[in-house]
Amino acid sequence: MDIGSSTAYELAKLIKAKKLSSPELTRYYLDAAKKDAAKKANDETKLNAYTEIFEKGAMAAAAEIQKKIDAGENLSPIAGVPMVLKDNICTTEGKTTAASKILAGYRSPFDADSVEKLKGAGAVILGKANMDEFAIGSSNENSCYGPVRNPWDHSRISGGSSGGSAAAVAAGLAAYSLGSDTGGSVRQPCSFTGLTGIKPTYGSVSRYGLIALASSFDQIGPLAQDAKDASVILSIISGKDERDSTASMTEPFRPCGIVHAEPDSDRLEGIKIGVPKDCFGYMADDGSGKTCILNAAEILKDLGAEITEIQLPPLNEAQSAHFVITCAEAASNLARYDGVKYGYRAEGTTTIEEVYAKTRSEAFGAEAKRRIIFGYYILSEKNYDNYYRQALKVRSMVKSAFDKALETCDYILMPVSPFAPHKIGAKKAGEYKLEISDIYTAPGNLTGLPAAVAPCGFDKSGLPVGLQLIGKAFSDMDILSVLYRYQQVTEWHKQKCDEGGKN
Repeated sequence: MDIGSSTAYELAKLIKAKKLSSPELTRYYLDAAKKDAAKKANDETKLNAYTEIFEKGAMAAAAEIQKKIDAGENLSPIAGVPMVLKDNICTTEGKTTAASKILAGYRSPFDADSVEKLKGAGAVILGKANMDEFAIGSSNENSCYGPVRNPWDHSRISGGSSGGSAAAVAAGLAAYSLGSDTGGSVRQPCSFTGLTGIKPTYGSVSRYGLIALASSFDQIGPLAQDAKDASVILSIISGKDERDSTASMTEPFRPCGIVHAEPDSDRLEGIKIGVPKDCFGYMADDGSGKTCILNAAEILKDLGAEITEIQLPPLNEAQSAHFVITCAEAASNLARYDGVKYGYRAEGTTTIEEVYAKTRSEAFGAEAKRRIIFGYYILSEKNYDNYYRQALKVRSMVKSAFDKALETCDYILMPVSPFAPHKIGAKKAGEYKLEISDIYTAPGNLTGLPAAVAPCGFDKSGLPVGLQLIGKAFSDMDILSVLYRYQQVTEWHKQKCDEGGKN
């Protein structure tokens, strides 16, 4: 079996059957991750997916978990399988820097709730994954560790902000990962690298231990090889957490028959899927991405689903409101990083005002500064009503519109990104309109609704294309069930990239 292309569920079955051990599997992934990390920083074959590798800790955890498995303990369907965490999810082992110089060397005194739950389920944590600084960005070029490259084409981005998580899983450097999604940061990288992922319903996964960007949008979600893996991971990390007042579930999700699917469960009769009118208007005019998604709609139709056209408000208005609210909340959340309590502190200062100003000037990246400044601007007394309050009104209107649409259909089918992953550096050259990069994904965060992504083909350059399904609140497992059925009759999720990419 090719370990690098096997799902976490498949690997766990091998461990349970004693055909493979967790330490052996952990060593395989550690060696793969270390091989990439050892390449020179300017080497265009370096994916740069990891910010830190927990070699000793991972091997120790794998040995301990193997003992429990051998003793017959029922930990979880993916016990003993190694994974990687986005670097904004707190762990007691290693550093948690959110890929920012201002948190250089920071070590968390606690684990995030999702990490605690993963450890209890027998996960082996390999290390931390690269990301856009504080999850600000859609290309993973805004990292103090440098950009992450797409395993399918090393000259291109892997997507952001969870680009390191996506690249690691797609390249076989980890079996699965956790990322965070504020405006598409799990879904877009999954689409760009051929993975399956989900932004869960807001409140279904605790945000305790997730370094905040925009608190009313942020959600931790899995990046995996297929819908089955994603469902199992989500069932582990979801549920109650008294430390997070927004964690609204009393019980975790259950995989809804995905793990033990019945032979006749591959039909979708009685399910209605809505496609927003004119939703493809923002896509690049090469036709390939749109064709892949329309073909996916036809496959879902062949499986028994009814495909119908629906009406939604203009997506550009939703995207604009999302940007305003994100910047406002980011300015508030990032105000705590001032060089006083932890993290980076500038030298050569004589007053507290100089500490604040010089530390933040030296340690925040350009994109983080832009968001902070804009956030302060729209929260100022003279602009609050014109910008922030209006954005909140639009948010409410978008939520109502999606809820109304979901009264007439079970799910909404949309693209993930308006364009293919661009060349690294193209952002600086102004070749891409990245301000609309999250136009299809931002509504999922504005509404708090669950939104999942799965690969549905390749564009004319041979790069993966993903489809997005949005459903009613807490229908997360139902969405993944639809994608699971789709993946029973398609092979897109099984396609793997070559080690050398397409330089």
